[in-house]
Amino acid sequence: MPDAVVIGAGPNGLVAANVLADAGWSVEVLEAQPEPGGAVRSDRGVHPDYVSDLFSSFYPLAAASPVLAALDLEAEGLRWSHAPRVLAHPLPDGRCAVLEHDVRDTAAGLDGFAAGDGEAWERLCAVWDQVGEHLMGALFTPFPPVRATAGLAVRLRAAGGLRLARMMTLPVRRLGEEEFTGVAGRLLLAGNALHSDLAPEAAGSGGFGWLMAMLGQRGGFPVPLGGAQELTAALVRRLERRGGVLRCGQPVTEVVVRSGRAVAVRTADGETVPARRAVLAAVSAPTLYGRLVSAGHLPGQVLRDLRRFHWDFATFKVDWALSGPVPWTAPEARDAGTVHLSDGVDGLTRFAAQLAMGQVPDEPFAVFGQMTTADASRSPRGTESAWAYTHLPQQISGDAGEGGITGEWERPEQARLMAERLEDQVERYAPGFRSLVRARRVLAPYTLEAMDANLHGGAINGGTSALHQQLVFRPIPGAGRPETPVKALYLASSGAHPGGGVHGAPGANAARAALRRRPRPLPLSRVQRVLTARGAVEGRGRPRPGAGGRA
Repeated sequence: MPDAVVIGAGPNGLVAANVLADAGWSVEVLEAQPEPGGAVRSDRGVHPDYVSDLFSSFYPLAAASPVLAALDLEAEGLRWSHAPRVLAHPLPDGRCAVLEHDVRDTAAGLDGFAAGDGEAWERLCAVWDQVGEHLMGALFTPFPPVRATAGLAVRLRAAGGLRLARMMTLPVRRLGEEEFTGVAGRLLLAGNALHSDLAPEAAGSGGFGWLMAMLGQRGGFPVPLGGAQELTAALVRRLERRGGVLRCGQPVTEVVVRSGRAVAVRTADGETVPARRAVLAAVSAPTLYGRLVSAGHLPGQVLRDLRRFHWDFATFKVDWALSGPVPWTAPEARDAGTVHLSDGVDGLTRFAAQLAMGQVPDEPFAVFGQMTTADASRSPRGTESAWAYTHLPQQISGDAGEGGITGEWERPEQARLMAERLEDQVERYAPGFRSLVRARRVLAPYTLEAMDANLHGGAINGGTSALHQQLVFRPIPGAGRPETPVKALYLASSGAHPGGGVHGAPGANAARAALRRRPRPLPLSRVQRVLTARGAVEGRGRPRPGAGGRA
């Protein structure tokens, strides 16, 4: 009988399980899909000679995460790889904003757009060097980060505290205008902000864009050598070496609650799996509170707040097996692992405005990944394993373009039209791109959700990154911590603070909360009585004929 049951074997669930196992708890992880990883998986489904990442690919947050660093996944065989350049944002006129590995090279490129912008970039980097480590430490701990804030406060004073706080709350358009004369520096900030669902005019988008740009500048945008699945494999190996159990193909349908405490989970095939100490749910907040836990066990205010839960945008992704390198008009983009495609900051604003109106963008902002450029093992020499994704409204009211895209993604024609629109955007910056396509895979929002139920409608962040659903407002007002209204039940997904990204913090926070509370284990006899009353065998397993007893 495990001390803890973890629902979901994505990165947060696996991190939570590892932290508990390190503390000596017995842990069982139940995953709905046939394989672990959640949104950190790869395959050869596009072409047998090409490794393609199904969801996420580049991991600057993972590289900077103190949570993952503490797990020492390199000891489990994880290796990181980098592209020659971190990020490029080509413009239609052939110029290109480039985030290089060396800050001096990035600065020199920015000076080519406007004299003095290189110095401005170095100033932003200097601020990061003062506060970045402490800021990440505070970000990745439960809210409020009392212990981590002490060290951060000293650093903030040295970095001009109130001015830095103001910068973090600025819209990224305003931040770029204040710091840079030319377009390149503004693009590096704004494009990184659009990795979330924050518009260039949204409060806090400046802080997010700066954080992502600085992570890229100081640590790059690394990828796991051999594919995203290698990160998952390292977490699984570590867990199993510590005695943890992982079972895939086991969708959980219910958290069993008795006397206000989570005591077990029930799977789709009727098995009841007990948890002597805790249940950790690495699932979306609406799934946990809206489906797995019966409404009768939750305060009415939680259910009312849940109706206001705000998902982030949907995601549409296309994977390609290319016969050669992408023919970018801007030569600098050819060596970048990540390429942003939009016609300047105004193009990003136009894109975000169309999303806000529920429209399918006519010229979608695309994040393009050149995986073989970042990791030569992904495809044969001289070829490229590539992908691009863009955001879409969760509810589509119309099409800003002329294709008549309605968002009925189960219709193959609709998905094809959107994939072609994304390819049109690539062609604008890389004429001849289509002639290189050997194979293609289209992942519409409903496809992404089918492969990972946490990606509701293709939402990849576990809920919006906007300020109204962060910190103490995540996932609902008054939350901000992994504890739930049910004793011994913890939210361990990106729906909890600090939110999306592959860094493991929500899972680690949930595990530490369970360890800190150290709930008294339920006596074995009591667990057996509870479960036999629900039709389970002695301790755990499938129902057996004649099982009985009273709770």
